[in-house]
Amino acid sequence: SSRAPAISVSAESCIPAGLRLGPVPGIFKLGKYLSDRREPGPKKKVFSYEVPPVFQVRMVRGELVDETGSSALEWIGLIRAARNSQEQTLEAVADLPGGQIFYRALRDVQPGEELTVWYSNPLAQWFDIPVTATPTHDEKGEERYICWYCWRTFKYPNSLKAHVHFHCALSHGRPFLHHDH
Repeated sequence: SSRAPAISVSAESCIPAGLRLGPVPGIFKLGKYLSDRREPGPKKKVFSYEVPPVFQVRMVRGELVDETGSSALEWIGLIRAARNSQEQTLEAVADLPGGQIFYRALRDVQPGEELTVWYSNPLAQWFDIPVTATPTHDEKGEERYICWYCWRTFKYPNSLKAHVHFHCALSHGRPFLHHDH
């Protein structure tokens, strides 16, 4: 089954650490379509209202807007799931369990940088998403993450976590087990 290419959402201007976007509309399934591969696709630029007025940066009713002036509610769902913590710029958070979900900038996001998101630890635990993944090394010495239920191998930790939660037929919805035993 072929999927549409992933859209990447990038910052047009600096987005300050701590800025909250959202709430995220609809059913929250962050990571359901996460893959080890990155398919090139269309790019969307967004602007932060927290910076001095610069060319193409616009403040619209005090919120982050894209190049057409659309609010985050219209494009927040296009932000790609981060495959690992190194590429992650945002974390998904909720003020209370079962409450509305927001994305929060983990650090200053620089112009041109892609916005990527993964669960905060409390939110991951609420959704029964594994919080940790321990790498093993293949015969070439490269890090790999192995599903402890079906033994499928992944290049990135969050790809494994998403697989266990959304796709592994052998996990049968069992909660995350540490594979240290």
